[in-house]
Amino acid sequence: MSIARGRLALIGAGPMGLAAAKLLKEHGLDFQGFELNSGVGGLWDIEGPRSTMYETAHLISSKTMTEFTDFPMRAEVADYPSHREMKRYFQDFAEHFDLLPHYRFGAEVLRTEPLGGPGEGWRITWRDDSGEHAEDFAGLLIANGTLSTPNMPTFKGQFDGELIHSSHYKSAGQFDDKRVLIVGAGNSGCDIAVDAIHHGVACDLSMRRGYYFVPKYVFGKPADTLGGAVKLPMPIKRVIDGTILKWFVGDPQRYGFPKPDYKLYESHPVVNSLVLYHAGHGDLRIRPDIERLDGRTVHFKDGSQSEYDLILAATGYKLDYPFIDKALLNWRGDAPHLYLNCLHPGRDDLFVLGMVEASGLGWQGRHEQAEMVVRYIKGLREGSPEAEALRQTKAQGFERATGGVKYIDLPRMAYYVNKATYRKAVTGWVRRMAGAK
Repeated sequence: MSIARGRLALIGAGPMGLAAAKLLKEHGLDFQGFELNSGVGGLWDIEGPRSTMYETAHLISSKTMTEFTDFPMRAEVADYPSHREMKRYFQDFAEHFDLLPHYRFGAEVLRTEPLGGPGEGWRITWRDDSGEHAEDFAGLLIANGTLSTPNMPTFKGQFDGELIHSSHYKSAGQFDDKRVLIVGAGNSGCDIAVDAIHHGVACDLSMRRGYYFVPKYVFGKPADTLGGAVKLPMPIKRVIDGTILKWFVGDPQRYGFPKPDYKLYESHPVVNSLVLYHAGHGDLRIRPDIERLDGRTVHFKDGSQSEYDLILAATGYKLDYPFIDKALLNWRGDAPHLYLNCLHPGRDDLFVLGMVEASGLGWQGRHEQAEMVVRYIKGLREGSPEAEALRQTKAQGFERATGGVKYIDLPRMAYYVNKATYRKAVTGWVRRMAGAK
């Protein structure tokens, strides 16, 4: 059943929510935005109630490869902007496209419940300073982000020191005069480890598996701005990029890092050279996975042990849409199964935006996802045959656009896609529904 005419509900005013809001406004679709924070920016606003940002956080991709195409970042902004620059960017974006009047800020969505069968709309219940409210909408677009609910591991034994998740890390002063163990060597874990090296008494990094490390600069330019002009088959791309990494990074195993047990691009790389630098200088010890905890002593799986005052788990985040029943999202395993990560196979009044990750996708890739969704909603309402074709296609089954890459079996990789394959599919539908030849 096609989505009914009427106002739509949009949850979230981070980069994905703002992209959707801009496109809904441009295409004349009436909507009401809801945002828990007092302003825009999502997790990039370190003052936000559920922000997982920390003081030294910067983009791991360059501004050139991350920004919205129709709203470039200011020329004076650094190649890898800080979270404060990013908050300002999103505020400027919202003001430029006049999106603020479309949002209720300080509004926490509590429940989203279907009014009936597919296409019959949703009742949204939210809470703000004046109390609890409910209103009915023709459709629901969820864009509340993917990095707010901690994935906190459990350990055998008892730790008598401080044990926190990276979501509760805000500034390097938390490491002062402490022996620190960072668990997890993703991008945040490596960034935070560098902070701990400079502020703690000592810092170790516990790793379950190896990673591929990518420098931020190659030949004096942001690494992600080089190449890409020629589309190469993945096997050839792996050989070429792997050779380049050896030139500029060397062999991380020399510093004690474990060797990856998967191929390049089957998981996200770590964009950090400083952690290798400090490991090479002896400022950072690489440790294996944890076996058990005993007081202040951590026993590792290789039989070694050390004492620590603080353990920080940089173990990522879980997908979490707490205001909606998982069954309504076609949830399978670690993530909802949606066509191109956003379109529900059986409903035309429910969309999940931003549940997509890929190396180099940037916000423009997510903007394209939002444009596909918005054009689809508009097309269904107008009886477009192209929108109907997409409706029939998405109903046939799950399509994730991996490009044949076998991503490692981890929750954070459950919604990972191949950038080229994904953008080709999404922009193809955008062009069809826009009437391009």
